[in-house]
Amino acid sequence: MSESELSVDSKREGRAFVAVSPALDSSVETVVCIPAFRRPQHLSKTLGSLADQRTSRRFAVVIVENDASRCESVPVASDFLRSGRLHGLCVVEPRQGNVHAINAAFEVARETFPQAVNLLMIDDDEIASPGWLETMLRAAETSGADLVGGPVFPNFDDVRKRSLKRHPAFAPAYQTSGPVWVIYGCGNCLIRRSVFERLDDPAFDPRFNFLGGGDYDFFLRCYRIGMRFHWAAEAVITETVPENRTHARWLAMRSLRIGVINYHVQRKAANSVRSRLTLLARMAAILPLSVFRAGRLLLSEHKVIIALHPVIVAVGTALAAFGIEPQPYKASKLT
Repeated sequence: MSESELSVDSKREGRAFVAVSPALDSSVETVVCIPAFRRPQHLSKTLGSLADQRTSRRFAVVIVENDASRCESVPVASDFLRSGRLHGLCVVEPRQGNVHAINAAFEVARETFPQAVNLLMIDDDEIASPGWLETMLRAAETSGADLVGGPVFPNFDDVRKRSLKRHPAFAPAYQTSGPVWVIYGCGNCLIRRSVFERLDDPAFDPRFNFLGGGDYDFFLRCYRIGMRFHWAAEAVITETVPENRTHARWLAMRSLRIGVINYHVQRKAANSVRSRLTLLARMAAILPLSVFRAGRLLLSEHKVIIALHPVIVAVGTALAAFGIEPQPYKASKLT
């Protein structure tokens, strides 16, 4: 498949294919998707970790540049692709927003690599451990699960903030490998091609584009139609956490946003009057329950910012019901 052929196809979606590896093999069965936005130095580390994977399996990468004006990720992606360190392509998605970037990555992967049955994702501020890809693929094969998730451990720029690793904003959802009812984020995931074939397009809901939570909504929809999930605790990814994301204000806003996302995901699924009333009743119970949970966390963690997490989540849920919500991804793209 040539770069010119890809460029013709890309016009259908307004996307531009800007880099393609010389030996693009469309028959690979595994593709790793990487949405990228204004973090070229981090992206270099992400791609380097993929190039250093300890596996004999052939795989390709699809890198999506989501900043059409600056395109800071493109030179980094081009270096890896055209040097042969990685095989795959880089495409510019002109519609800004993390959901648009994620949808573009999975759509391009499925169209360009029609035999790919395993579609993985890693963010552009994450680093995969050397055995990550092999561990995720083996987990999918042995478990027969439709979707596999793995832990993302924080790597704090400010080493004094290491105690925050237990904050729910950073702590993995599960501790041990095995079947789980759902996974919550796509920063470390494997999705079988068959999953996309059972869902409407676009797979990730653009209504979550600037709020976040489109991945959680996606996984819940998968759960509701009976898809199986598995957790691979050994498939480790580390996430670079800048100093500004350890401030109390940022953590509080993160907790607030989780509450907003929880409300919108549940409200989207509440299609009847009865289900909506049930949702309102659940919201009314969350606040007093969150105070109890906060007390328990304070006793176990001895950090107020961690203990306050369930209370702030509950407040975020209540605010969302009245139409008050943050849009952090929109703000970041306008700065």
